[in-house]
Amino acid sequence: MRTLCSSTLIGEALVIMFAALVAMQLSDVPHGTLWAVSGTAMALCVLLCGMVTRPGGVALGWALQIGLVAAGAVVPIMYGLGAVFAALWWCSVHYGRRIDALRAARAAAQV
Repeated sequence: MRTLCSSTLIGEALVIMFAALVAMQLSDVPHGTLWAVSGTAMALCVLLCGMVTRPGGVALGWALQIGLVAAGAVVPIMYGLGAVFAALWWCSVHYGRRIDALRAARAAAQV
């Protein structure tokens, strides 16, 4: 699960950075505020890569997905991109857990 979720989060951090660049040109939000929020979200994406298998890691990931969709209020295309990343997050968690279970079953069968 860690690999799939981490890949999604790193991609999401890049999308947040590019969305901030677009928001600088299209919105009236002060640049300092824009980069403080975007920088925090990008840092959270990277930190969450290491926390995804810990208790609460997946829930924090879902909170991040909600925040990404909410960013559509500043950059409207983020509604769509947020929905895509929320779907990718669901797939990463769902199929990552299935892969982990299959690996554990295979390891138990080899012993």
